[in-house]
Amino acid sequence: MPRNLLLIGDGKWIRWRQSTPLLLLAACLTWQGVVAASDAPTKPSSTGKGKAILTVRDKKSGQTLPCRIHLHDAAGKPQRAGAFPFWNDHFVCDGNATVELAPGRYSYEVERGPEYSAARGAFLVPAKDSVAVTVTLERLAELAAEGWWPGDLHVHRAVEDIELLMRAEDLHIAPVITWHNGRSRWTGQGHLPTSLLRGFDRNRYYHLMAGEDEREGGALLYFNLPRPLPLPGDRRSAGEYPSPLKYVALARQYANVWIDVEKPFWWDVPVWLASGQIDSVGLANNHMCRSRMMDQEAWGKPRDTQRLPPPLGNGLWSQEIYYHILNSGLRLPPSAGSASGFLPNPLGYNRVYVHVATPLRYDKWWDGLRAGRCFVTNGPLLRVTADGRLPGHVFTAPQDKEVRIEIKAQLTSRDPIRVLEIIKNGHVEAKVPFAQWRKTGSLGTLTFRKSGWFLVRVIADYPATFRFASTGPYYVEIGATKNPIRKASAQFFLNWVREREKRIKLEDRKQLEEVLQHHQAAEKFWQDRVAAADNSE
Repeated sequence: MPRNLLLIGDGKWIRWRQSTPLLLLAACLTWQGVVAASDAPTKPSSTGKGKAILTVRDKKSGQTLPCRIHLHDAAGKPQRAGAFPFWNDHFVCDGNATVELAPGRYSYEVERGPEYSAARGAFLVPAKDSVAVTVTLERLAELAAEGWWPGDLHVHRAVEDIELLMRAEDLHIAPVITWHNGRSRWTGQGHLPTSLLRGFDRNRYYHLMAGEDEREGGALLYFNLPRPLPLPGDRRSAGEYPSPLKYVALARQYANVWIDVEKPFWWDVPVWLASGQIDSVGLANNHMCRSRMMDQEAWGKPRDTQRLPPPLGNGLWSQEIYYHILNSGLRLPPSAGSASGFLPNPLGYNRVYVHVATPLRYDKWWDGLRAGRCFVTNGPLLRVTADGRLPGHVFTAPQDKEVRIEIKAQLTSRDPIRVLEIIKNGHVEAKVPFAQWRKTGSLGTLTFRKSGWFLVRVIADYPATFRFASTGPYYVEIGATKNPIRKASAQFFLNWVREREKRIKLEDRKQLEEVLQHHQAAEKFWQDRVAAADNSE
């Protein structure tokens, strides 16, 4: 597919060239939205600085639109806008922002999550004067009307800012991490809030008691607890002891707690999986940033960079490990998190959409995620049905009965997509060219003669970072086999556990024995999985 085609909606493309004037390109990106600069009747500045008066509107309604703005000077330095929440290279506002700026040229990008068009442009700020810039964004898709509701499960932003941040990103679920290793928002406050779940705008929710245990073996995220867990030390000093599974056990004393593996490649993932206490796995995780990839595995199991080279290798490694999880007979939905407030991402850059019948309720969203009625994304909006069923559905058939499933998709993306891929039992079963899908909306028919699973993914043609979408898995049960185990995948985790055990270093013998008990139990779990595997696969 030519690189000068921009997909801006269901089947709509815009052709552009590198020579396209910046303001014309901005107009294209806003679907012929307004990008205007003019004198504004404001009082001249006495400091020699000028002002930019920014207004962002919804094309259909004409109303001002909460949004995110990346505003840079000619040297590329990000600009703040008064008291509006700022992080890394952007601020959010309610649709109106007046920014005091030194005279000169400025560039901007305006976004409001993946369901809206994006706008890019530039303007000049005169000395002691002002310039008015109006940007119009157009809604490309309205997933809430289809029953899809987005959430970000890795949020480090200030509680005081969260409502505006969620409006600016058109986000509906955002548990806020308020406690972590060695620090807590609640320390010294004497009492916890009586209301931890907060709702606003009729269908947006955030929870005040999300937490993160991030140490030598990786990070677990906790949601819906009534109080913080007594985690050890800060993440640099907490190390191996006590085992993270001690705090998993503490958390499980409470109803409705949710425990998420923040990234699939953390060293302790096989141990956590073997415990049977994990609810989801961060497939769209914070190594995938808006403008770049974090192209290493940090405190995790490193990938083969020859086989999975940068910049996409880390993202493909996350998916490969997730497929091994499913091939080991474990059914866990994918999740997504941006780590906004800790890593460079905006809130909601990585998000998981869950299908919930309206009206949205916080508890129903988690129920939908547990059922696997979800897709994860950091750009493309991929809605798939298989024989009319949503992700998470289990197809059943008698022994020796062939199962044929027709797969259809809806796709909206601001980035070019070349193919839509069907993943069956961990391998690419089919690649459907975008042009072929565009004609019918169909991805064809998938056939199963044995139990297994499948999902659909797209990877955007965007080389700077891993931008993708993936559905949650569908499952197929033929005959008595419910969760088939593939030996290669079980062996993959067994080898991983044994490698991890050699990395554990504790001088205190009693502490070492206590921690090793969990790893030894995991080794036994994966040995049993290898023994139970279907060797015919």
